[in-house]
Amino acid sequence: MHVWGRRRRGPAIQIKSPDQVELMRAAGLLVGRTLELLRESVKPGITTADLDAIAEDHIRSHDGIPSFKGYHGFPATICASVNEEIVHGIPSPRKVLRDGDVISIDCGAIVEGWHGDAAITVPVGPISAEQRRLLQVTEEALWHGLAAGRVGARLTDISHAIESYVRSQGRYGIVEGYGGHGIGTQMHMDPLIANHGAPGHGPELEPGMCFAVEPMVNLGTKATRELDDGWTVVTTDGLHSAHFEHTFAVTEDGPRVLTALDEGRERLARLGASS
Repeated sequence: MHVWGRRRRGPAIQIKSPDQVELMRAAGLLVGRTLELLRESVKPGITTADLDAIAEDHIRSHDGIPSFKGYHGFPATICASVNEEIVHGIPSPRKVLRDGDVISIDCGAIVEGWHGDAAITVPVGPISAEQRRLLQVTEEALWHGLAAGRVGARLTDISHAIESYVRSQGRYGIVEGYGGHGIGTQMHMDPLIANHGAPGHGPELEPGMCFAVEPMVNLGTKATRELDDGWTVVTTDGLHSAHFEHTFAVTEDGPRVLTALDEGRERLARLGASS
């Protein structure tokens, strides 16, 4: 889940000890497994409220607490954003998934006071080649951003890696005003991580820093608007959007993706970013 579009002043970036990173891995693994369960559950005819109930039951039955539920008044365990909805879609028993839809599912969990946060975008039945390409580009942009999260890099190297990859793939809208964030004892911590920008700026990355990285990419323009529910953000042109997110820790051995089941080793190895 992104930082709700608000830039805040706050303390220095939280540095975690190895033991604290292990606790974050426990939270991240619970989020990753919950998202895999939801991926398997997505099918025509299911409602976004059904998916929300599955997520809450899985998190609570594995000794976790949903991060999102009650956060600034958000009423659900997941954000379920369908088609032109970019982020913060509120699950509803009236929102029935249909063939050709795409749904972004954003999920967070707390384990022993530590947070994990991740998102996937999933096709519902057969989708168009254009939609499939959007999902592929957005997910690969996430991995390019994660691969840039090395010790000694600068924060905006992550942003630049995301933008550069998306720009190399065609004419897509990279959403602005929403982005990744620090994470640890709170879900949203400093700093904000934009999905665009020049490299070489911001804090130098150190072992023990943890961030959630989350590109949001539109088939059309980058323009967005918020619906009257005060949460759901949509594309202004009605074209579809995709959103992928992982939480990772900066380590001496390279990025460690805490919400990926394999800690991201396979994908990062392809990009030359694993130890």
